[in-house]
Amino acid sequence: MKKTIVILLSFMLILTLAACGGNTSGDGNSPDSSSKTMERKTLTMLVGAQGNWSYAKDKPIWKEITEKTNYIIEGQVPPGDNYKEAVNLTIASGNMPDLMYMSDFPTANKYGQQGALVNILDHLDVMPNFKKWLAAYPELKDRYMADGGKMYMFPNQGFGETNRITWLYRDDVFKKHNLKVPTTYDELYEVLKALKLQYPDSYPLVTRSAFNTLSRMAPNFETENGPYYDFDKKEWRYGPTEDNYKKMVVYMNKFYKEGLIPPDWLSINTKKFEDFIANNKTFVLLDYMVMDTYNTPLRKDNPQFDLQFMPPPSGFAGAKRQNPNENVVDSGMTVSSTSKNIKDVMKYMDFFYTEAGREMSSWGVEGVTYEVKDGKKKFLDPFKTVSELREKPGLLNYGTYTWIDYNAHLSISSQATRDAYKEATKYDPKLQPKPPFTDKEQDILNTIGQSITKHREETITKFILGDKSISEWDSYVSEVKKLGVDQLLEAYKSAYDRVLKAK
Repeated sequence: MKKTIVILLSFMLILTLAACGGNTSGDGNSPDSSSKTMERKTLTMLVGAQGNWSYAKDKPIWKEITEKTNYIIEGQVPPGDNYKEAVNLTIASGNMPDLMYMSDFPTANKYGQQGALVNILDHLDVMPNFKKWLAAYPELKDRYMADGGKMYMFPNQGFGETNRITWLYRDDVFKKHNLKVPTTYDELYEVLKALKLQYPDSYPLVTRSAFNTLSRMAPNFETENGPYYDFDKKEWRYGPTEDNYKKMVVYMNKFYKEGLIPPDWLSINTKKFEDFIANNKTFVLLDYMVMDTYNTPLRKDNPQFDLQFMPPPSGFAGAKRQNPNENVVDSGMTVSSTSKNIKDVMKYMDFFYTEAGREMSSWGVEGVTYEVKDGKKKFLDPFKTVSELREKPGLLNYGTYTWIDYNAHLSISSQATRDAYKEATKYDPKLQPKPPFTDKEQDILNTIGQSITKHREETITKFILGDKSISEWDSYVSEVKKLGVDQLLEAYKSAYDRVLKAK
């Protein structure tokens, strides 16, 4: 810990010097100085490390950003893997850069309320494009709002598609055994049993999200794996005590008891998950949209291998067919209140909410990452994956995007995957609100909330493993109430009420 602090303090000295020089201007020259006579300004920025995707000023994307905005970004990447601690030390020092990347709402809202960050909405007069963008994305605006109707983090849209969770199935195996794609959990259960009969040493359904598997299944039962807002009833509810949640637990118990999921489903890591897939030991998945990830390499040995998108099954008669909506990125750029360039920072960030900014963040640099043929953009041949675009060119490195067109990245996917993404959007429920909490409310989440979460995971796990009879469900619900679930829900209600009132 001492070594980490020493390294971070050394970094702070470097950052201080950079911040002091952050208000200096460039010489006004550019590769096309005849068309750009405005003097360039330098803005400083703090972002976390991303391995080969980390900030480097010589990456083409940063040069293109300067060309498009006329601002030079002097980035700083703190050493080590404790970026949150680096942010804490940077703010405590008072020598903050103009821009700081933050990985979550609570951190940004906490420092915003303490006065370390600028309320972005106070500067809409110099951000006409961002103002227009907010009107087009009211759900995201609400999600990023802080207490008192303020906003301390610039919203992201588009990149969250990488987080899309859905059901997948082996189409080739289903066809081989004349199995129909299930539309309900009753049908899913029967299909899994049929697959187990054909492949006794398999586990037909596999996930790699441990207890969070229930978070992914819960929307199939019109509930959630924790507190959630019911848009129809306009109230906050606790999913894991609802009858619909109980129905899900009953199915999971049957899956476990009959060997339809692995006995160690709570500890399946990515390697084991991939081994199940590669060795034909599983045929139904609840995961990211990874069809191409497995279809491309596994078809070399098995040309028939065909992992495809499966619409979500409904948990009970009449239930909506919907997937979890996790298609967002709850991180982004913030603006330091000590910056001497706040107006410039806002103008700079406004560019990322223009169509030109979206195009650059999505496609990169013409002639470097993509070309235009017959009026259509196409990534150049060296770039076969998004990971390759993130390395040397720098696309989607921290600080290079807020609003992207995910179809750009899908353009290097198979047609089946592109079609699947389009189809999957039909099963998106409303995005759940994520209200900012006061210190008092946060204390409730940290104490009562954590106690309830611990009790939920322990008890629900026992129900699924058969260590506890489902006949004891009502007792479990009573225990959760005694732990203070009503107080927890009241904290969510109070926080969200403030968001609604601030509209």
